[in-house]
Amino acid sequence: MSVLDRVNSPKDLKKLSVGELEELCADIREYMVKTVSDTGGHLASNLGVVELTVALHKVFNSPTDQIIFDVGHQSYTHKILTGRKESFSTLRQEDGISGFTRPDESEHDILSSGHSSTSISAAAGLAKAKQLKGEKGKVIAVIGDGALTGGLAYEALNNAGNGCQNLIVILNDNNMSISPNVGSMAKNLTTIRTSPRYVNFRSKVRRRLSRGSKLGTQLNRFFTFINSKIRKRVYNDTFFEDLGFRYYGTIDGHDIDALIDALNAAKAHNHPVFIHINTVKGKGYNPAEKNPTQFHGIGKFDVNTGEPLSSGKSFSAAFGETLCKFAQKDNRICCVTAAMAEGTGLSDFASKYPKRFFDVGIAEGHAVTFSGGLARNGMIPVFAVYSTFLQRAYDQIIHDVSMQELKVIFGVDRAGFVGEDGESHQGVFDTSFLNSVVGMTIFAPAYFDELEAMLYESIYKIEGAVAIRYPRGGEPQKPEGYSYSHEPYTVFGDTSSKKCIVTYGREFANCYKALSELDGVCLVKLNKIKPIEDKIIKLLSGFEKIYFFEEAVLSGGIGESVEAMLLENGYNGEFSHFAVNDEFVKQAPVSRQLEKYSLDEKSIIREVSDA
Repeated sequence: MSVLDRVNSPKDLKKLSVGELEELCADIREYMVKTVSDTGGHLASNLGVVELTVALHKVFNSPTDQIIFDVGHQSYTHKILTGRKESFSTLRQEDGISGFTRPDESEHDILSSGHSSTSISAAAGLAKAKQLKGEKGKVIAVIGDGALTGGLAYEALNNAGNGCQNLIVILNDNNMSISPNVGSMAKNLTTIRTSPRYVNFRSKVRRRLSRGSKLGTQLNRFFTFINSKIRKRVYNDTFFEDLGFRYYGTIDGHDIDALIDALNAAKAHNHPVFIHINTVKGKGYNPAEKNPTQFHGIGKFDVNTGEPLSSGKSFSAAFGETLCKFAQKDNRICCVTAAMAEGTGLSDFASKYPKRFFDVGIAEGHAVTFSGGLARNGMIPVFAVYSTFLQRAYDQIIHDVSMQELKVIFGVDRAGFVGEDGESHQGVFDTSFLNSVVGMTIFAPAYFDELEAMLYESIYKIEGAVAIRYPRGGEPQKPEGYSYSHEPYTVFGDTSSKKCIVTYGREFANCYKALSELDGVCLVKLNKIKPIEDKIIKLLSGFEKIYFFEEAVLSGGIGESVEAMLLENGYNGEFSHFAVNDEFVKQAPVSRQLEKYSLDEKSIIREVSDA
């Protein structure tokens, strides 16, 4: 039996020696690589925190001690150790376990996750609630992989260092430079301060001094003062110490012994502790160590070579190529990303035009306001961002771009269903929140050539803020002979028909295929979904029945806007709206998600025929 075979819960870890824990880590890595090669997922970040997660469950007692993984994409080892070993092969599959933490899966998953930089805020709230209720246990926030570039993390640190006695923050530093590297003296001091012998000795001395006379209390305060001064001198006035944390670092994040000592030392404290560890992203799997960016989030791949199994050009790549072509002729064009250069197809732009490329870290709000500043002084900024992450910058879009009447172009990547990434990553909300922004223009290309044409129009023909939303993956099947009309909408079929299907973006392909199976039906493809022009409403008013299909939420979306405008213009026909209604979209292949919400070809035929 492997060591992993013997571990079915965190309690089983308590019985293992350090040598056995090291074997366990090797077993977990092998199991993880094999599984993710079949399911896709976040591999490199998870390989980097295997020893840390094992040490956490060795020292602490989950769920009494609550562990919060920032983003949740580095929780695979945690899932394997907390009763989900047998179901791990269902990772990110329909009805399987999530790629992020989910309380409905396990009592060991404290909060649902998926977005970055939230762990310290949540952990501070959890820790304070424990204090107020007199409950036992520590709260541990594991943050890293760039998440400490997010402003929310610093807001939380500023607050958490003041009075969260049972809080421990662990920075998993995998070459994302956060604080100055410390020398050998600092490392030696950390080794001494985290050794069990020192921790026990310090605790005994403090207890005895506290029980004694007034002099004992004064001596205790004096030693604490001297200790603080020494730490600040050796650690070069560590930022985290100034915020009220006890700082330990840096520690080798792949040394089980050192991690266990550090965690036990932190556990003994009665005030907030910050532990700084160094890890290697992709540790233990050579392709992931060599290219951690590619293996941060990857689809299915060949275990032996590390090569992805999927291929084909994506909308992200098409967007990046088009931007490079325009930027070659116009030096006002610049690109902004929030730590997602490769994901949004901007790697080539970053290489060719480094002075006009800005990676601001995981800080979407700042990215939008920064783009507004660029626009105000004559540049043409393009902020490429996943739909689900743009949600974090709603205020900045309104206040710092739209209200200022500034020209910022938003490349809204991963719009619509994204499949197995689950509830936190579905790009179904952007149509609703962008639809409410004054002066915003929104394009919805279905194909690469439309994306290029709409980006050109956004740069050179439209004033104010513009969003171009496009899906994950490649372009759908295109009708033979079809070309972009450069008009706000395109009509297919007979406008004298009684029934009309209306849609936009990728969903057009399904509607067009359904059209060939339907008699007496017209199809209107919206190219620009905000603003909806009066001539579109006039055209639609002539149909007795309208069926609106959109790959987005129903509430506040484009379909609702069209229906409202029709009613305002006296329309008395039937309007049927097919979209996501007041629920979060669960993980499943995109084809299954389309089917669930009646957006696939067969469902469209059924709905229109039945009606």
